[in-house]
Amino acid sequence: MTGSTDERTTSSSNCWKIIHIPDKPPIPPDNQPTINVHAAAIEPRHANTIVRKLNQIAPLENLRHVKRVHKRCMDGGTFELFVVLCVALENDGKCNNMPEEVLELVNLNQLSTFITKVCRYAASTKEEWEGQCKLWPTSFHPPTYNIDGITGFSEEDSQSIFRFMKFAVGLAKYGVGSVVNAAVIVDPSTMQVIASSRDQVLSCNTLIKRSNGETCCSRLPEATQYETIETGDRQSLLSKCSSIDALTYNRVSCLNPWSWLEHKLHTSSGSWHPLQHAAIVAIENSAARDRHLFPGDGHISDEFVREDYKMSPTGSPLKRQKINLANVNDEENMNCQKNELRFDSTRPYLCTGYDIYLVWEPCIMCAMALVHQRIRRIFYAYPNSSDGALGSVHRLQGEKSLNHHYAVFRVLIPEDVLKGEALVAIGADNY
Repeated sequence: MTGSTDERTTSSSNCWKIIHIPDKPPIPPDNQPTINVHAAAIEPRHANTIVRKLNQIAPLENLRHVKRVHKRCMDGGTFELFVVLCVALENDGKCNNMPEEVLELVNLNQLSTFITKVCRYAASTKEEWEGQCKLWPTSFHPPTYNIDGITGFSEEDSQSIFRFMKFAVGLAKYGVGSVVNAAVIVDPSTMQVIASSRDQVLSCNTLIKRSNGETCCSRLPEATQYETIETGDRQSLLSKCSSIDALTYNRVSCLNPWSWLEHKLHTSSGSWHPLQHAAIVAIENSAARDRHLFPGDGHISDEFVREDYKMSPTGSPLKRQKINLANVNDEENMNCQKNELRFDSTRPYLCTGYDIYLVWEPCIMCAMALVHQRIRRIFYAYPNSSDGALGSVHRLQGEKSLNHHYAVFRVLIPEDVLKGEALVAIGADNY
C-alpha cells in the first residue's frame, strides 16, 4: 500500500501526498499526560479480596485502561504485587488525601502506601501503550474498524484521490483575485461524482452541480506526476511565483464565517445565507439528486408523517417512530401502491459510504453535518487554523459521544497543480 503517511510526516517529496489525520494528536510515547494515584504492595493471597473491595468503594471510572494490579518480577523468580488504591486527591498542592473507606481498608490490611504516576488516557497506538507500561501496566485495544486508507492506499486509489482533489481545487477559483471553498461528494464504489458545489453564502457565487452521475474518468483529467509544494516555506514559494497574482480567500466561508455580515453591511443589493457553506450546499445537491432519481419517495411526506406520529393521552405528540420497511406486510404494501406511496430499497440513505473532497478543512458546523450524513472519508487540502474541526483546532472524528465516525485525510497538492489553476497563493499561505 502506498500514498498515505503519518500526520507528523509533512516533508516535501516529488509527488502528491496523503496524510491520515488520527482521532487525537499524536503524543510521544515517553511524554504522555499522567495522573497521581495511591498504590500499595499487597500479599498475593489477599489480592483477590482487596481488589474486589476496591472495585466497590473506589472504582477507576476515568482510568479504565489502567490495570489495577501490577506484578513486578524480582530476582530469584519471585514477584511482588502492587495495587492501585485510588486517585490521589490534591489538597493545598499535596496528594495525601484518601477516601475514608479506602483508608479503612489500608488500616485493616496494614498496607504501606505510596504515590505513583499512571497515564491519564488510553493508548491509541502500540508505541503509546509500550510507553505507558513503563510507568504502570495499562490495556491496549487496537481499533476494530478498518476504513480504507488508514493503513495506506494502493497506487490506483491514490491517483483517483488526486484527480478528485484537483477537481475540487479547480472549483475553488472565484472571479479574479479571490477563491472560495469547494466540495465534491464521490461514491467510491463507482467512482462517480454525486454532487459538487462552492460556497453559496453570497448570492454572487455560482452554484455548480454534478448530479448527473458521470464517472470521474469522464469528468476529471488523467493523473500525472507533479512537483510537491515546499511545506511551511511561505516566503520561498511566494518568491518563486511572484508573477502570479496573489489570491485572497476572505470569501472562504469556513475560514471567515462572518464574511456574509460584512457584505450585508456594505452592500445594499444581492442576497446571502450564512449557512450555505460548500459542504452544506453539496449535501443539498446530493439530496436533490436522490429526489430526481427516486421521485416516488417524494409522495411520502405529509400523509405518512401524520400517521407516523402518535398522540399521548394528554394530546401531545410522542417521539416519531422509525419505520421498519422489512416488517411491512403485503396488505400494507398494496395500500401504499394504491396511494402512490412507493419505497425503493436501492435509494441511498443520506450520504452513507460516500467520500467528500474539500479544499479547506471544514468548520464545526460543516463537520457535524457530514457526521449526520454518514460520510465515510473526508479529504481536505488546506488546514483551517482558526476554526478547523478535523485536526487544526478540534478533532471531531475522535469525539466518542457521536454515533458515527469518519476517517480524515489531508492531501498535499503539488505546486504545478496550483500554478495551472492560478491558485498558487493558497498553498503559500496555508501549508
